[in-house]
Amino acid sequence: MEKEKIFTNPENYENRELSWLKFNGRVLNEARDKSIPLLERLKFVSITSSNLDEFFMVRVASLKDMVHAGYKKKDIAGMSAIEQLEAINKDTRALVDTQYSTYNRSLLPLLKARDVKIIDAFEELNATQAEFVDAYFEENVYPVLTPMALDASRPFPLIRNKTLNIAALIKRKSAEENEFATVQVPSVLPRLIEIPSEKEGGRTFILLEQMIERNMDKLFLNCKVVCAYPYRIMRNADLSIDEDEAADLLKEIQKQLKMRQWGEVIRLEVEDKIDKKLLAILKEELHIADEAIYRINGPIDLTFLMKLYGLEGCDDLRYKKYIPQRVPQIEPGEDIFAAIRKGDILMHHPYQTFDPVVDFIRQASIDPDVLAIKQTLYRVSGNSPIIASLAQAAENGKQVSVLVELKARFDEENNIVWAKKLEQAGCHVIYGLVGLKTHSKISLVVRREEDGIRRYVHLGTGNYNDSTAKLYTDCGIFTCSEAIGEDATAVFNMLSGYSEPLSWNRLIVAPLWLRKKFLKLINRETKNAKEGKEAKIIAKMNSLCDKEIITALYEASAAGVQIDLVVRGICCLRVGIPGISENIRVRSIVGNFLEHSRIFYFYNGGQPEIFMGSADWMPRNLDRRVEILFPVEDEEIKKKVYHILEVELADNMKAHLLNKNGEYEKIDKRGKVLVNSQEQFCKEAKIKVPKEQNIYQERIFVPAEPV
Repeated sequence: MEKEKIFTNPENYENRELSWLKFNGRVLNEARDKSIPLLERLKFVSITSSNLDEFFMVRVASLKDMVHAGYKKKDIAGMSAIEQLEAINKDTRALVDTQYSTYNRSLLPLLKARDVKIIDAFEELNATQAEFVDAYFEENVYPVLTPMALDASRPFPLIRNKTLNIAALIKRKSAEENEFATVQVPSVLPRLIEIPSEKEGGRTFILLEQMIERNMDKLFLNCKVVCAYPYRIMRNADLSIDEDEAADLLKEIQKQLKMRQWGEVIRLEVEDKIDKKLLAILKEELHIADEAIYRINGPIDLTFLMKLYGLEGCDDLRYKKYIPQRVPQIEPGEDIFAAIRKGDILMHHPYQTFDPVVDFIRQASIDPDVLAIKQTLYRVSGNSPIIASLAQAAENGKQVSVLVELKARFDEENNIVWAKKLEQAGCHVIYGLVGLKTHSKISLVVRREEDGIRRYVHLGTGNYNDSTAKLYTDCGIFTCSEAIGEDATAVFNMLSGYSEPLSWNRLIVAPLWLRKKFLKLINRETKNAKEGKEAKIIAKMNSLCDKEIITALYEASAAGVQIDLVVRGICCLRVGIPGISENIRVRSIVGNFLEHSRIFYFYNGGQPEIFMGSADWMPRNLDRRVEILFPVEDEEIKKKVYHILEVELADNMKAHLLNKNGEYEKIDKRGKVLVNSQEQFCKEAKIKVPKEQNIYQERIFVPAEPV
């Protein structure tokens, strides 16, 4: 077989969806790690559930659409849509079984040992608790409920996506047959309700659906409730928008959001002991096949565990809350523009605070010398101070242009609200480009100074979201480089007026230039290796599934390039294939913070080049999104960024290594110095150094003692 065909052989690739399920398995592994505090373990179970919901609503839904459309083309790993759905079904069931066995057999007993009890069934209530539950139901729950029966005059009701419901069979005195009824568990009420505990100082909780089940007879007076069981459905939530035909994108997206509630049912979760007749009715009315039904041994939808994670008085069951540290080059409250003029500034979140980014826009909004602010927004927080500052800037008479990406999945409604608010304040709001999502993270401030106009730019790997900046690991750079300032202006002109620059100074932008740049950088290392020179690539990202990039990496590896990849989630590349990927190592880090930064290092014959940006190595990022890759040019900052990669490659506590069988395994730590990269960065950020010195100055890491 020709070399090129070997590199592109489907057997040498992992299916994207199955790789994602392995990632969610790594998240679940954190819940099974006995060295982690108990409530932290519960948090990871909750995250696993939330992840799986989105996976079904988008990825599984997309595959079902392909099947309905008769789409036959195979994926990167040679699998058809039907084959992928079959494999996903098998792997998901195994994941859910592990999830619930972890919850039932490990976490619940550990909670009980700490005098925290979650009632398994309402029959467990003692007399005092039962009295409390019934009174709570009458006062708080009953007025909110809407029981719905199914008969000749009442068709099957709309069951909303992701809502928890209770299905029941009821027997009216005048009827011969049992009839179907359903009631939605109201999402406006807390799902986890604390009730009196049998033990002094203990904490006892009941789930809202159990409280409703206990009192179902009060919803169907003069009827006998034969049985009642909770259930939940997942619908296709992938928006289908013809942007060429949409005269007003904002109105079209608002219309499509409503349609999400009517999408095809792709998953039905039921309690494992559900009555057969009840299940048969749900199957028929929801038009769902057996392979899409999941019988659950425990509470349906474990995302409620995130509420338990915040339980007061249980600080010893959680990690001590980390407080992001200040960026040494920026004194809080000082002129941020003066700080940037002294030299480029690197920020490493959440180890260092996101406040300077918020302050950058805030100071610009009130600075009389600032003429214009331009920014892209993909996902922002619910009460965003950045949005408030942009609105304030427009009200202060500054030229404010904001690209709000309305197609940011599951943030569409939030972004529509912000877009309208910004427009009302006088900002020029752009809704993105037809056929593309704008995923780049860039802010530009144009300021009038004594020596003329100066442009200040912030470039980042993560969203302008002050809330997630405390949870996601990301990098950002402030600069007033003239070359980058010119490029930033060109980016915004391209976004607002379709003006395509002939060339760029420093920035590399998708979808037109980024793929070529990455391939050129990889191929340069391949060429150097073939010439007998040292060649190395280190790349950190969220996902790797682009076939052309993977093929180039295989060619580089075969030529002798040493490649280290830090890929948090999906990885379609396989390691250890003889003659193809023996020089590639892949690790995934799953820890207390969500790994989100994208960093790319190329050895370049001893003159290393480092880039950061908003794009993963995925077709959507390289071909269907507006993304920005920016170079790290300051030598001191280069050292800091390389240090980030160095520590992550040394991580043997939270890293999983991909093996040649396509499985991820934890590193054998026996006799080794322990390195937890996230903890290490937390320690380093707290070390106080003079402002003019490098924050990671000449330090590698200060590891713990060997095991």
